[in-house]
Formats: sequence, structure tokens, C-alpha cells
Amino acid sequence: MATRILGPTGSRRRRRFFLFAPLVAIAALALAMAASGGPIGTASGFEDDDANLVVNSTFDWNGFSPVTWSPHPATTPTRTAEKTASGWKFLGVEDWQATTSDSGFAGGTKQDDDCGSVITAKAPNKDDLKRIYLSTKTVNNHVYLNLAWDRIPQNTTSASAHIGFEFNQGTTACPAGSDGLVRRTAGDMLIVYDFEGGGNPVLTLRRWVTSGACEVGSDSPPCWGPATNLTASGFAEGAVNTGGSVLDQLAPPALSSTTGGSVSETLGASEFGEAGIDLTAAGVFSSGTCTGFGKVYAVSRSSGSSAQAQMKDLVGPANFSLNNCATVIIHKQTSPDEDPNTTNFGYTTNVTTNPPTTTSPFTLQDDGTKTIANVVVGSSKNVTEDDPSPGYLLTSIDCSASTVPAANYSTNTTTRAVTFSIAAGETLECTFTNTKQTGALKILKESTKTGNPLVSSAGAVFSYDSSSVTDNGTGDEDSTIGSVCVSGLATGDYTVNETSPPSGYGDAPATEADQVVTVVAGTNCTDNLPGAGATATFTNPPLSDIQVNFRDGGSGETSATIDCGSPGGTSDTTPATGWETTETITGIAPQIVTCTITIDP
Repeated sequence: MATRILGPTGSRRRRRFFLFAPLVAIAALALAMAASGGPIGTASGFEDDDANLVVNSTFDWNGFSPVTWSPHPATTPTRTAEKTASGWKFLGVEDWQATTSDSGFAGGTKQDDDCGSVITAKAPNKDDLKRIYLSTKTVNNHVYLNLAWDRIPQNTTSASAHIGFEFNQGTTACPAGSDGLVRRTAGDMLIVYDFEGGGNPVLTLRRWVTSGACEVGSDSPPCWGPATNLTASGFAEGAVNTGGSVLDQLAPPALSSTTGGSVSETLGASEFGEAGIDLTAAGVFSSGTCTGFGKVYAVSRSSGSSAQAQMKDLVGPANFSLNNCATVIIHKQTSPDEDPNTTNFGYTTNVTTNPPTTTSPFTLQDDGTKTIANVVVGSSKNVTEDDPSPGYLLTSIDCSASTVPAANYSTNTTTRAVTFSIAAGETLECTFTNTKQTGALKILKESTKTGNPLVSSAGAVFSYDSSSVTDNGTGDEDSTIGSVCVSGLATGDYTVNETSPPSGYGDAPATEADQVVTVVAGTNCTDNLPGAGATATFTNPPLSDIQVNFRDGGSGETSATIDCGSPGGTSDTTPATGWETTETITGIAPQIVTCTITIDP
């Protein structure tokens, strides 16, 4: 459009247009520079030193919005909020503000005082915190920690800020009067955020020591050790919103809120500060060890990095997991579900923990879970299931619930193992599923006379496994003459008995009363019949009945006795109709039977 305007006026318009373009580029460059982070934030993916809370490119505090503050509704402004977003674990801790009900340390309490005395009082304007934020994430095996604080409106444009963030490893509660603090243990961490009202903040690190030098030369251990300047070492960076107001979208709602959903709040100049720290580079965490902190609180201090500074406002304490450890979780499932659970499945693993615990071996039953916490990170880790055969077959190892990248683990159902590399903050979570192995057993019925299958074996009853009973012809799965087949049995040995013979046949010989067979996985009664080892053969003798009768030939003078010996079976001497003397024997096995009839004239 500019090229169509002729003359001097047109030229002026063209000049204005082309002068404006560089201004736009400069503004865009300035915005990009404001959004860009320092080396810590660039490495972690968190905009930790622009003090605007806004997600400009990677991630920032408002990226957690919305969060839920609990409890809700609440009676005191001491709520907490937790969330995980983009791999960052977030904690917000609320505090009283501008009131004598605020919690703080008694006058004269120093940072070296373990289990300091906590009272209620109103903190000075610049020291009155209304909440703190924390977030942590492990990136490329480096543990990053972001800190932020909000304070009440300031009565000066250059108000300094001195805040100590204390992280504790222990869980032993301090005596009453310390407002929930825990006793310090060797290695506890104190990060002090010092902002002198202009420029960038300086962050320093101290560790709790039980021997050696103290930061305060006149103190003796236990105490906070000498300070390390994280900012000067390149391990930390931060900023305060000195240039103007910012919008915090994570602010707690009114105490009466029934949802606890966060709201937006405008913070004035110098009311918000943040920082990012590479704790691994700073030496807090090192490879081959597992160090974990579980508690955190923040305290405003009367002055800068001096260890003699008095502690003022207290925010927290609250639970916050900060560590370079990993977690392994193993679940056990059987198909079908085993009820009741009686089978123990054994496992071994080479993972180690700090502090050391016994991790191997362990056992699980169906629906059981084994959680191994404080796992030392590293490669070539494994969890292996013992061979579950013959009763079960390992059919799957599902680790899709893991935060360990899929490229860093592999599963093998043949070796029954998951092999993995695990980094700080990651969780390997796998479910081992075992399918119950079933098979079939077969019972053959043969005649002792011919060795052939019984033509009719209906009515034969057998027991196996001392409890289950099947009836050939009325419930078994095999229609073949002279056989019984039962499938769906757990693999293993079974003792098979003949409870009662089929009609027309006698009991099996005593030597065949009990037979032990082995049910093999995969066999059934249709297309993969049991082999010889899973087949029991019972032979039964066919039975016969005889009857010998006598009657007088008409003379009325004769009588007789009949004696057939003891051929077995059941004898009955009740005379048959029309006969005077009878011996009936039923159920006789094959043999020679001799009957003697003595006639007495």
C-alpha cells in the first residue's frame, strides 16, 4: 500500500512505516528476553527468575492453576495445596497475615535454635509472609527445586526480604510449644533467600551438622554449618517483582469456600519473589546415594545472611517430599483371581535403598503389592519372579503405570524379569500376572475278564483330590465308552479312588484302590487328552447271578439241601415260587462255582 502513494508525503509515510518495524522488533526482542530464563531455569524447564508467574515459554507458577486448597471450608488461613503438572510437584502453604494471630518465633530465637519457641504475634510489614510455594522435578538426573513467596503490601518501594526455607529429614516431633516442628538431624538443609530491595536475590545453603564447624563461630555442634553461596556458584538464580504488580492465579479463596479452588490475586511491587536451584549440582544430592527430605517450613528473618538474625514469621511446617531417590512398586495378579489367596509367589531384586533395608527376597499373594521406597538410582536394576510352575505360568509383566520412560525398562516373561534403569524421582510400577495352569485327568474302566473298556460304566463314582467326585455318564466331559475325563484341574499330583463300581461289575481289586496321577498343564478332554501319566485305570470284574432250585417230584417223600460254597456275592435261601428249596447268589465274579445238592429220599 505504501508504494502506491507518490510524492514527498508518500515518502514520509514510507519512512514512518519502516521506522516502526524496527521498534516492533525491539519490543518483541525485549519480551523474549524477559521471558527467557537463566541457565538453571533453562535446564529445568521452569521460568524461575522472571518474577511474573506467567507461563511464557516453558513452565511457571501459574501453570499449576487451578489448585485446591484444603481443608475447605476452613477456620484458619493455614491451608495447603498440592498438585503435579508437567512433571513438577507443587506445594502451596498458606499463613496468617497482618494479625496478632500469626505464628512466629519468640523474640531472640536464632536459626541455630533447634525446636525454637513459637508464639502468636504480628510480624513486621516486610517480614509478614502470607504464603509460600515450592515445586520440584528431576531432569536428566538433576533434582531441581523452585521456591516462591508472597508477602503483604509493602510500605516502602525497596523493602528487603530475608527468608529461610528449612527442609527436614526426620519425623521426631519437637516438644509442645514448637507448633509442629520436627527435630533436626544431620544433613537437614537450610536455604536462605536474601533480597536487599534492589537487584537480584542471593541464595545461600547450609547443612545441619553434629560435628565440625558451625556458621556461628561461637556456637558448637549441633548447628548449621558454614554457608555456601549458591548464586555465586551458579547453582541458583531468582528474582523479585520490583518492576510492578503481577497476577498470582494460585491464591487461596475465602475461608468459607466449599471447593477450595484457587483464585487470582494481584500482588504489588516487591510482594513476590522466586528462585530456582539445582540441588544436584550444589552437592545436596549425589549419585549412588538416596537422600530424602519430608518436611518444610519457611521463616522470615530480621536481616540478611547473618546467622545471628532473629527469626520472625513462620509458614508451615508442611509435608513435602524432596529427594533423589526412586521407588519400585510390584503388584501381583492371578488369572482367574485366587480366592482364598494361598499361593505365595517369590521374587528377588538387586535394588538397594538408603537407608539400607532388606529388599530381597520377598513374596506376594494374589492382589498383593510390594513397595520399595528410597531406592538408590542407577542402571542394570531388576526384579525377577521365581518359577511359578507347575501351578502357574507368568503370562505378562505390565509396567505401563511407571514414570520410568518405556525406553528405560524391558520385560521378559521367559526369564520372568523386568530390567530397568531408574532416575531420581521416578517410579517403576509393574504388575506381574500369572495364569493358573490347568489340565485334565482321565479314568479308564476295563473288564478283568477281557481287558476291554466296559460297555456300560454308568453309575461308576470316583473321587480325586480327596473331595471332588464325578459320575460317569451323568456329568463328566467324556462320552467315550468306558472312560471318565475331568478338565480344568490345577496341575500336580492327584490321588484317584473308585468310590463305587458301575452296575453289573464288582469292586476293583484291592491293589488298585488308590492311584496317583499327575495332571499336566494344557491338557483337556477334547483336543489334547491326558497322557498316560494323568490316566488312572481301574479294572472291574463282571458279575453273575446263579439260582439252584429243588422240589419233590410228586411223591411227597423227598427233600434236599443245596450248598454252593462261598463264591462271594450275596446269598439268599428264600424258596422261589413253586420250589421247596432255593439258593440264589447274586454278584459273583468270574470263577468256577460248584453247588452240591443232597437229596434225602
